Amino acid sequence: MTDAGGADGPAPQGALALFAWLSPGFPVGAYAYSHALEWAAEAGDVTDEASLKSWLADLLLHGFGRADGILLCHAYAAGAAGDLAALAAVNARAVALAPSAELRLETSQQGRSFLDAVKAAWPRPGLDAAAAALPPDVAYPVAVGYAAVVHGVAQATVLEAFLFSVMQTLVSAALRLAPIGQTAGTRVVAGLMAPVQALAVDIPGLTLDDLGTATFRADLGSMRHETQYTRLFRS
Repeated sequence: MTDAGGADGPAPQGALALFAWLSPGFPVGAYAYSHALEWAAEAGDVTDEASLKSWLADLLLHGFGRADGILLCHAYAAGAAGDLAALAAVNARAVALAPSAELRLETSQQGRSFLDAVKAAWPRPGLDAAAAALPPDVAYPVAVGYAAVVHGVAQATVLEAFLFSVMQTLVSAALRLAPIGQTAGTRVVAGLMAPVQALAVDIPGLTLDDLGTATFRADLGSMRHETQYTRLFRS
């Protein structure tokens, strides 16, 4: 990519960048979203370690985890080619595919916040160009994939780290919602490592035509969460 370097400011390298970008302290507001997990706990679908692991594995392999991974890779490819039109097209599809208003807010608020934060702290011309070319709603995986290629982070590295980070974030939400202790949550995180790694191997060979999810209860749960009486999370 022609504008991947040559700007002022620190240049994160490889996995080190991801420790910052995907950490709980990065200012994207990830702590405010549960991706319908709050409704699942209220409805009794997630009540213990086993049900949490099953719920998250479905989201990863058959739901937004797989879809977001595909979108991340195609945003990465658009960045590698310096093709902002292709990047905008991937982003438009990503936002349009959000199955509810809350899940659209979840991805777009985090995506725009991520892009703005990386642009401010690790500036690159490519980030400025993307920020100008994209609409206010920027899907989170699109922002992460594009920022990674601009900063020379390998696609395989960012894909695996992103998928695992999303699962960790949801486990953290579960600890606040369900009767699940920290040790049980840690076991769930450990148990999701192998599925994340396997999915990260498969995703780069998929096209945008392979996008699709089959987590209907979670999608409906996100809609019901919009009118849930008591809520800690925004989704």
